[in-house]
Amino acid sequence: MSNPLLEFTGRPPFSKIQPAHVEPAIDSLLAEGRALVEQLLASHTEYTWTTLVQPLEEMQERLDRVWSPVSHMNAVVNSDELRRAYNACLPKLSDFTTELGQNEELYQAFQTIAEGGEYPKLDTSQKKIIANALRDFRLSGVTLPPEKKARFKTIQQRLASLTAKFEENLLDATQAWRKHLTDEAALAGLPEGARAQSRQAAEYAGLEGWLLTLEAPSYIAVTTYADDRDLREEIYTAFVTRASDQGPHGGRWDNTQVMEEILALRHEAAQLLGFANHAERSLATKMAGSPQQVLDFLTDLAARSKGVAERDFAEIKSFAQEQYGVEDLQVWDVAYYGEKLRQHKYAISQEELKPYFPAQKVLEGLFTIVHRLYGLEIQEREDVDTWHPEVRFFDIFDDHGELRGQFYLDLYARSNKRGGAWMDDCLSRKRQGSQLQIPVAYLTCNLTPPVGDKPALFTHSEVITLFHEFGHGLHHLLTKVDYPSVAGISGVPWDAVELPSQFMENWCWQREALDFIARHFETNEPLPEELFERMLAAKNFLSGMMMVRQLEFALFDFRLHLEYEPARGARIDALLQEVREQVAVVQPPSFNRFAHSFSHIFAGGYAAGYYSYKWAEVLSADAFSRFEEEGIFNQQAGRAFMASILEQGGTREPLELFVEFRGREPTIDALLRHSGIAA
Repeated sequence: MSNPLLEFTGRPPFSKIQPAHVEPAIDSLLAEGRALVEQLLASHTEYTWTTLVQPLEEMQERLDRVWSPVSHMNAVVNSDELRRAYNACLPKLSDFTTELGQNEELYQAFQTIAEGGEYPKLDTSQKKIIANALRDFRLSGVTLPPEKKARFKTIQQRLASLTAKFEENLLDATQAWRKHLTDEAALAGLPEGARAQSRQAAEYAGLEGWLLTLEAPSYIAVTTYADDRDLREEIYTAFVTRASDQGPHGGRWDNTQVMEEILALRHEAAQLLGFANHAERSLATKMAGSPQQVLDFLTDLAARSKGVAERDFAEIKSFAQEQYGVEDLQVWDVAYYGEKLRQHKYAISQEELKPYFPAQKVLEGLFTIVHRLYGLEIQEREDVDTWHPEVRFFDIFDDHGELRGQFYLDLYARSNKRGGAWMDDCLSRKRQGSQLQIPVAYLTCNLTPPVGDKPALFTHSEVITLFHEFGHGLHHLLTKVDYPSVAGISGVPWDAVELPSQFMENWCWQREALDFIARHFETNEPLPEELFERMLAAKNFLSGMMMVRQLEFALFDFRLHLEYEPARGARIDALLQEVREQVAVVQPPSFNRFAHSFSHIFAGGYAAGYYSYKWAEVLSADAFSRFEEEGIFNQQAGRAFMASILEQGGTREPLELFVEFRGREPTIDALLRHSGIAA
């Protein structure tokens, strides 16, 4: 049987990839990989970059290139067959990675190169790859005795299966809840766009009336705008109990045991490697120097923010009481009365802004901003094979007309698609002789889809999400590093990887930039000045509450991994409660099971690393302050950011790159100013 996964070069042939192709392709590549390692080690007594490292880089890049579309399709067009094929490969891939990492002969070979005469002649990227490899060998347990090595391998394999299971439970629980309404009165308060969207969802499901779901656009619309308090409570309850022992599907896709086992295994693996806990292990590959440094950073931010957050919440409570007679403000009321207060204070709502953010105009504006900053041209292509009819594809050219990168854009929420927004790499930049492989990215969002014959209209916060993911995309696509394992975002410490994404968000608040992004979808009028002024005035509305919410997630994640003790288990609920008492101003009900859907740390790459968002926000706010000083479209500053940050990949330390761009180390001042939280 011909297998498109083994035959393609360049971009994946999505329309030809079937679940039946997946396991045979991975089996074949893993067998080739094992044979290659044996052959490389057998045929050389003197190891060099060319005889060892380069062939291993190429082998790993091919494996990543084949697995990438499989993993991506599992997230965006999930089906039972694809899920089975994907899950069957996870333990095999985990085994292979651990085997390589624990191969003592291979470790010694790398060590020989690092200590040999060729090493000083290697370029910066090559040296970094060797340094990272030696670090990763140690983090894979290469120096452990045989029985501990075997245990470490078993743990890694089990963790791969458990994190996938966590994500599946969450997807299934999210898809399982639907509320079918036949009386439009139940939707009172919901904006026209949200009603039309729920009507369209009902039509797709073959139903009359309106259909509410737990997908972000539907859930956010109901909790923010629905006048029916019981409806808000019902959807809130369903959302915060997904994949848990509580709520409408309590016990059916319960992640409780999955989380317990994940945390226990991470802790055991960290201790096998000589770390006290997984938080310490996590920092071995990050900018932050110690767990105490992370805790101090988060605690300091919390101390600065808590008073502001308490004032925010007190204002919502008194407003709800005075204006609406609400004596017992519940969690499912906070977004609703918060939105009413925003409209009362600033006469502005996300809904009022939506007509000014039609999808196509937002995209064109984003591309114009990128052109002004970096001299890039972005052009759409129609002739590209994708995984869904909604997906679009673009080329990025620099100002010399050279193709620098390409990306797929999958903007809208739909069923069988994982929630959230992310950038992932499809192809990495790679040079072989005179041949250059251009990097390709997937940019995935779950934004509000178009309804009927109207274009998709975004909230301003959805525009910010798109800019955020595009920032990640530029980091991957503009790299000038020719080695896949340190090109683009590869090899960049996790707590610095959010710098380019959060940096891009700043342009969503600048008048000059908004003139490119915002045009009324019917009249083509720009955003009126008085509406912009109201939007800006409301920018930091409830920013204290938003800050402590993010700090709650970050502290919970970090302490969960730092304080784990096998004898007493994870203490997930108890620890979350402790953190909430320290930083939160809104205390959720006892049935809230937030942790059960916290896929960033249980299924993504953010375990003991969620603090990275705030850590990188310090870098991004400070980096943007240079543009505030020199002009938001100052091309000299733009080119400097591209050269020092976006093009460098993971070849150099992020702090060194930041200092190169900014001329000094970062300070927290710009973040506090941008957030409306005075230093």
